[in-house]
Amino acid sequence: MSQFIIITDLTRFSNPHLVCIAGIEITTGQCIRPMPYLGMAQCLALNALPGSILMGEFSPVPDCHCMNPHREDMNYQDLKAIGMCHEERFKSLLEENLSDSIEAGFNINSHRKYIPLDHETTRSIITIKVNPHHVQIVKNSYKPNSGRLKFTDPSKDEEFYFSITDLGFHSLIETHLQQNDLYKLNTFIHKQSEIYLRIGLSRAWQKPDTGEHGFWMQVNGIYTFPNYHPEIRNYR
Repeated sequence: MSQFIIITDLTRFSNPHLVCIAGIEITTGQCIRPMPYLGMAQCLALNALPGSILMGEFSPVPDCHCMNPHREDMNYQDLKAIGMCHEERFKSLLEENLSDSIEAGFNINSHRKYIPLDHETTRSIITIKVNPHHVQIVKNSYKPNSGRLKFTDPSKDEEFYFSITDLGFHSLIETHLQQNDLYKLNTFIHKQSEIYLRIGLSRAWQKPDTGEHGFWMQVNGIYTFPNYHPEIRNYR
């Protein structure tokens, strides 16, 4: 049976030919990550952007509950583009999936950038709402051509620095870094009334220098209201 998802996450890989999308199923509110990952050409053909509505047949990946915490993974068939949802509908989806904090969303109780392999959590993507004035894009000292998001968790008043995998934002940040005017993008963010962050978990990865092994947190989506930057929601 066909289902309909509204895309909430459009994230990049180091391989520029692949894109990861995730979305909310309209009827059930279930978060679905179509697997295998889509190719860039397929995304372009579907015009798969945040807010796009896709129709397809989704089925559980075998043994998906053994792949803690990526339980959103679903096989798909016959993906088709339906159109774009209204901005208010997109915002309501984010609100309906809101967590009070990173701790609450991932069921953790310590200030970490990753979730250990043996930690039990039922999801790999959450939404949090933060104060736009407590958000700043900064240069990544480890990767000079990319940025990181500095923000304060709304409930615990903790500060985090996460990698940005949001495809549109990442591309725009690269441009501003090259032009040495990243402040313009931060000024735009600080002028907004609300900002929602989609925080996702990577696949299992071990940090070479420390040996820390787990699912690392990253910023899958950055959504500002009442305005969004016109250059972000495209394939730049």
